[in-house]
Amino acid sequence: MKISMLFDIMRWEERAILKALQDKNVEVQLYNVKEMNLDLQDPNYDFGDISLQRSTGYYRNLHSTAYVEFTGNRIINDFNSTIVTGNKMFTSLLLSQKRIRIPKTFVSFSNERFLKSFKEDFNGRAVTKPVTGSWGRMISLLNDYYAAMDVSEYKDYMYPLYQINYTQEYVNDFGRDLRVFIVNDQVIAGIYRYKSGEDWRTNTALGGRAEPLKITGEVEEIAQKVSAALGPGIYGMDILESKDGYFVNEVNGNTEFKNTVPVTGINIPDYIADYLISEARK
Repeated sequence: MKISMLFDIMRWEERAILKALQDKNVEVQLYNVKEMNLDLQDPNYDFGDISLQRSTGYYRNLHSTAYVEFTGNRIINDFNSTIVTGNKMFTSLLLSQKRIRIPKTFVSFSNERFLKSFKEDFNGRAVTKPVTGSWGRMISLLNDYYAAMDVSEYKDYMYPLYQINYTQEYVNDFGRDLRVFIVNDQVIAGIYRYKSGEDWRTNTALGGRAEPLKITGEVEEIAQKVSAALGPGIYGMDILESKDGYFVNEVNGNTEFKNTVPVTGINIPDYIADYLISEARK
C-alpha cells in the first residue's frame, strides 16, 4: 500500500499524520507542491493508491487536486468539495440549498450596494469577509457606517476577488463558537473557541482559547448533514451559537487540529490515517 501526501508547508498536522501512517507500516510518498512540475499530457507523478491533500494555499490546493483527480487518481478531499469549501459564498449557497441553517448572509458586487445592504439588511453592524482565505485574515467587524465606507473603499484597490462583498450578521450571544471535526462522515471531536484579549475573533491560529466540546445529538446531526452535502472527506466545521440555536458559519476542507488534540485527548491523526488506509484498500 502506498499513500501520497501533497503539502506546501510541513506543519504539526502533516507531521502527525505522516507518523500515524508510518506507525501502521504504510509507505508514504511526500510531494511538496511548490516543487512539482505537472505534465498535463503525460502524467509524471505516482500518487499510489490514494492521496491526501494538505496544501494550505487554496489555489495550490485546488489546482494540484485537479491534477491528481483528472489524471485518474483518487484524492481526499476531492476536487468538487475543495471548490466549495475553499469559497465561503459557495459553501453558504450549498448549505442553504440543503436547508442547513446559516447566519443571515448577503453578497454584493459594488460599494454602493454593499453600503445600502449594510444599512438596510444588517442595521449598521455586520462582519465582512473575503470569499477565500483562512485564519481570520482580512475579516472585519463593522460597527458603524463609516467603518463600512472605509473598508469598501480599500477594497477598490485590491485584487477583484476581494471586491466581492460577502457580509454576515454578527452572532456572539455566548462569546464563543464551535469547531467540529468530521472524518469520513464521522464526528470525532469538537472544541469551543473563545476570543483572546481584545481580538473579537476566536481563531486559535490568532491565539483563541480552546476548550473541549461535548458533542450533543443536535451538533452531530448538523455535522452529518454538512458532510452529506459535501461528500465524504475530512472537514472542520465552524458553528455559531445563538439564543435561537446553531448556525453553520464555515466549513474548512484543510482543517488544522494542533490545538484540539491536547485539549480533547482525541488522536485525530490516527482517525485520518485509518480513513486513508480504508480508502486505499478499495
